[in-house]
Amino acid sequence: MTARVFEAALGIGAPWSVRSIEFNDRSGVLTLQVDFKPGTHFTVTGHTGSHPVHDTVMKTYRHLNFFQHECHLQVRTPRVKLPDGSVHQVTPEFAGRMSGFTLLFEAMVLMLAQQMPVAAVARIVNVSAHRVQELCNRYVELALAQADFSDVKALAIDETSRARGHDYITLAANAVERTVLFVTEGRGADTVKALAEDLRAHGCDPADIESVSIDMSPAFIKGVTEQLPNARITFDKFHVVAHANLAVDKTRRAEQRNEPSLKGMRWTLLKDVFRLKPEAGAALGRLIHAPKLTRTARAWVYKEQLRVALDHKQINVVRASLQHWCTCVMRSRVEAMKDVAALVRRHLEGIVAWAQTRQTNGFLEAINGLFQAAKRRARGFKRLSSIRTVIFLIAGKLDFLAINPHARQPT
Repeated sequence: MTARVFEAALGIGAPWSVRSIEFNDRSGVLTLQVDFKPGTHFTVTGHTGSHPVHDTVMKTYRHLNFFQHECHLQVRTPRVKLPDGSVHQVTPEFAGRMSGFTLLFEAMVLMLAQQMPVAAVARIVNVSAHRVQELCNRYVELALAQADFSDVKALAIDETSRARGHDYITLAANAVERTVLFVTEGRGADTVKALAEDLRAHGCDPADIESVSIDMSPAFIKGVTEQLPNARITFDKFHVVAHANLAVDKTRRAEQRNEPSLKGMRWTLLKDVFRLKPEAGAALGRLIHAPKLTRTARAWVYKEQLRVALDHKQINVVRASLQHWCTCVMRSRVEAMKDVAALVRRHLEGIVAWAQTRQTNGFLEAINGLFQAAKRRARGFKRLSSIRTVIFLIAGKLDFLAINPHARQPT
């Protein structure tokens, strides 16, 4: 009766059965002896028909805990002899993709790894962090191997730091589904070439990509132009405004030494004006309505004018507004903002494309934030393989169900 209860709990059926149950109260380990019915013929992947048992070997699998106790399955595993004389070991249907684990155990580890650092998962399941990491790596690689990118038409590409200094990784995502498709080291034009090769390997012709959202990095522009020939480049509004914000801050830092009214105004000048607290809003109002405007105030006004110009929905209106804005800025004495105007002029058509595509890298910035948070919790990641795995677990939305029927679909 007890054996049948455990068989039902384990989800195993004929020809497998629980032969005996052992519990070590010292170690707190529950061991279930699993056997198969004598005379059973087994099938082997890649070979037709069923085959008789040649001999057996004992295999141990870590399973989900029963209550608070570790559970191990000791399985008398058959090896069958094929017609050509070769001997193959049978893989039980409950065996996982990693040696020594069941599918249910692997599904639990995978679910935990999407929410917490590998070291924390290892402590919970009482398995080494190395094995947990390798399990996650294997599932991500298996899921990527069967991924189909044939429907991808729009991409978002961005970089994020993997360590201190100039050490970066590049991410590419499906701009429609908002799922990460590709992760590689570096942030040069070669990363886009590697992306194009990866797209081909997953059934997507790079020539079929219709639009790409990137920042104004010359390397990305060069890579996209060469490798994704039919893609329309979009520089989203948020990257452009970010450059304007930097110009405002640069002007403030240069001017505040001789201008007391700018003291404590850093974040007031950089925040969205509609989200300022009443006190900050009043201080900003006094600054930009003063009888004699500081250059910082003029820079802030130009930034807001740029934001308004980018909010228009008609391409011709956006183009004309940006051209007029650049002319006005170039006639001013706000040197930092002149650099932004020159940048806008160089990339005008890509910025204007925003009015039509409305394609943004904002969700990639959010993914970068999640990755950086995971990196801090894990005290950093040393290997690129670990970084790739973490990013795909966080934002890849990979389909693990074909690999493990117990794996929950990521959201």
